[in-house]
Amino acid sequence: MSNDLRIRFLVVDDEPSIRKLCMTIGEKLGFICSEAESAEVALATLERQAADVVIADLKLPQMSGVNLLREIKQILPGVEVAIMTGHGTIESAVDAMKLGAYDYIEKPFRVEKLRLLLQRMAEKIRLVNENQVLRERMDTQVRLDGIVGTSAKVQDVLRMIARLKDSRTPVLIAGESGTGKELVARAIHFRGPLAQMPFVAVDCGALVPTLMESELFGHERGAFTGAMKSKMGLFQAANGGTIFLDEIGELPLEMQAKLLRVLQEKEVRPVGSNENVAVEVRVIAATNRDLEAAYRSGSFRKDLFFRLNVITVNMPALRERRSDIPMLVHCFLDRHAPGENVQVSFAAMKVFLQYDWPGNVRELENAIARALALGDRRTIDVKDLPPAILSCQEMSASTADRDTLASTALADMERMTILRVFEQVGGDKELAGRMLGISRATLYRKLKQYQIPLRAGAARNVDEMTSV
Repeated sequence: MSNDLRIRFLVVDDEPSIRKLCMTIGEKLGFICSEAESAEVALATLERQAADVVIADLKLPQMSGVNLLREIKQILPGVEVAIMTGHGTIESAVDAMKLGAYDYIEKPFRVEKLRLLLQRMAEKIRLVNENQVLRERMDTQVRLDGIVGTSAKVQDVLRMIARLKDSRTPVLIAGESGTGKELVARAIHFRGPLAQMPFVAVDCGALVPTLMESELFGHERGAFTGAMKSKMGLFQAANGGTIFLDEIGELPLEMQAKLLRVLQEKEVRPVGSNENVAVEVRVIAATNRDLEAAYRSGSFRKDLFFRLNVITVNMPALRERRSDIPMLVHCFLDRHAPGENVQVSFAAMKVFLQYDWPGNVRELENAIARALALGDRRTIDVKDLPPAILSCQEMSASTADRDTLASTALADMERMTILRVFEQVGGDKELAGRMLGISRATLYRKLKQYQIPLRAGAARNVDEMTSV
């Protein structure tokens, strides 16, 4: 499954005709639908893949719909559950609502009535998710150090984090080096119920091949030369929490087979031991490679790929979200020069916006750190930027019409950047100017030039400021 943001719908009923009808309606609404004939099957289904909306019959073969509701609310409190009830059991359905059910629907029901119920439940889920993203946006900027921005692609990532944090479903994070894949993994872990449990990050590309199995699964004393005492492996260290397997594509095929067995059996066997050790971990993997192409070429196991690729989060490259660059620049300035109020010239910001950033957010942070170390720590200008960035600028100037680019793409980018920053700071002109690296007078000129509306009370100052 890819990063699908559609509503996931589960119907629980022992009557196949009811399940089929509910799923048909759900599919027409664009939901991802699944079914279960009993409460026990429903719980097993939810353990593999959480749902957003559940409709369950009140009378099920063994566990009742009310007891199923209790179980779901315990393990997945954000799921909306509606109860289907027959005539004469309305009172029980009302009791279910007191336990947290969204609503009830009486059998036999009209198709339109069920469709409206599902639409209302889905809308509530969407509103809750949107509000959660808005509430956590500033907290995200502070705690996630790099997943910062208001671009659509970044907001999609934040929505996925909000939805995945309560799930134990395996997650594969795909993206180029330097895009912040580990930050996403940490966000999923530390924002969810496992936050107090271990988070263990493993760089698969840095593991020594001869000691890889020992590092991951542990070893017993005397298992090999130099094993003077028993050692717990990284999977055991992460027991109860999350293990983050960074650059999973770098594992050799032999180790991929052993990893697959651990994921399937939920147990590890330390090197030199005859006994298996049970482990319960959520696995988040990351890669900068095309794993689908890798398994087709035989360099990555197909079964392991599909085991890991339940849900994919795609991290956008920095060049795909250039409008976030000014905000990232000032976040890195605050991190590396706190309280110093270092400015960025508009010329330097233009260079930042033009450059393709093959090293992504990590390269941008390194460029800021270098400019602070070698500059005057008052203003970062073009001359303070790394040679690689400047050489790319010179190359683009010699191979393209720089004047045309400046009058079209850069003008559009400048307007978009100012608009985003100005809206984000709620019209605070001083803060907007600082984030953009321009004076307050220049900001007013730009706001007037691009016809960006000012907050009440600010417009009367424009003429004064633009005459400065």
